[in-house]
Amino acid sequence: MNAIVAIVGRPNVGKSTLFNRLSRSRGALVDDQPGVTRDRLYALIQWRDHALTIIDTGGFEGPGDEPLSEQVKGQVVKAIEEADRIIFLVDGREGIMPGDEDMAHVLRRCQKDVFLAVNKIDGPEHDHLLSDFYRLGLDKVYPLSAAHGYGVNAFMEEVVKGLAVLGAEAERDERIRVAILGKPNVGKSSLVNRILGSERLLVSELPGTTRDAVDTHFSLRGKDYLLIDTAGIRRKARVKEKIDKFSMIKALGSLHRCHVAVIVLDAQSGIADQDARICGHAFERNRALILAVNKWDLIKKDGEKRDRLGQAMERQLKFISFAPRVHVSALTGEGVMDLFEHMESLYEQYSRRIGTGLVNRAVGEMILKRPPPEHGRSRLKLFYSTQTGTRPPTFVVFVNRPDMVHFSYQRFMINQLREKLGLQLTPIKLIFKKRE
Repeated sequence: MNAIVAIVGRPNVGKSTLFNRLSRSRGALVDDQPGVTRDRLYALIQWRDHALTIIDTGGFEGPGDEPLSEQVKGQVVKAIEEADRIIFLVDGREGIMPGDEDMAHVLRRCQKDVFLAVNKIDGPEHDHLLSDFYRLGLDKVYPLSAAHGYGVNAFMEEVVKGLAVLGAEAERDERIRVAILGKPNVGKSSLVNRILGSERLLVSELPGTTRDAVDTHFSLRGKDYLLIDTAGIRRKARVKEKIDKFSMIKALGSLHRCHVAVIVLDAQSGIADQDARICGHAFERNRALILAVNKWDLIKKDGEKRDRLGQAMERQLKFISFAPRVHVSALTGEGVMDLFEHMESLYEQYSRRIGTGLVNRAVGEMILKRPPPEHGRSRLKLFYSTQTGTRPPTFVVFVNRPDMVHFSYQRFMINQLREKLGLQLTPIKLIFKKRE
């Protein structure tokens, strides 16, 4: 099993910058504003001959104006409990601050290997800044610059020393990647917590609690999943702060990483234009879609509200009528496991490969049912078809005149392919090419 290394410290000392450097990614949001990271973020990395799981954590600080500071602190403590080794990061330019002393007090009691890293030391000329940090009572102090890389290699050699060598075996990622998306405060993190059966993510009544895209690995009924909890996607007009723009970019970016997008809707407040926009983002990127209608427990006994919700979904989400709808309650757990029954069926269709013979037979039946359109003396001719890709199922139809394919006939063919090939739950990509 991978050794777990947690990066901890007070806000704005560079934890996420170090996390991104070690994971060679932009996996964590980085900004000058303190408190950007709130949940724990995980990344699997290989350092020399060691496979590691590194954890980025929120800023550890005493009571203040931040409404979620105690919950963030709880997440940091959980990361410390989980970790085999701990990187305690401090800011060399600012010197020792009260938050550093609080953190050091917690770490001295944890009885784990702690490595005190003094960040923002850009070269040997700044090494004199280290001396003050010996007062924190930890054995050795290491200089580094997370932003520029100075000292990071030598520091990580010390961190991994004595850990088991696991070799350079490449990880086969066969997990089903699931992004949880929706407007702010529709219950995304609550749904993830209900799925995982733990307080793995922060949950609050405050809109915008989750700012980063948080990855969580778990297994269910013999299948491996990666859950990506994202920040709420606001309307552009309401995105004011720079960090909120970053969060929205990260949330939409999760659509490029996932196989299945679970769009969380609020049954009580109904369907808004922003819900349709979020579904549109997922649809445009050809993601498999599930509509999780949350807070169902609040309206399920009210026939009028149920009818009104159903009509709104038919009207505003008609373009993704193929997407399964699951009524859930993150509060009570109702319907949550049904999500995964639909997800397994959906993912199987999303990944399915179909023989060319079956595809051509289905297209032939379509032509008999509804012949291709004519324009004057010209007629659209469909020669043969084949599947060229999966996730989503992608089909190429070779024709004489691609410009003659009207969108209505393309839509007819997609609907027929769904019906005849058993792909009722998945988006389908259909491409028309001129036969040379």
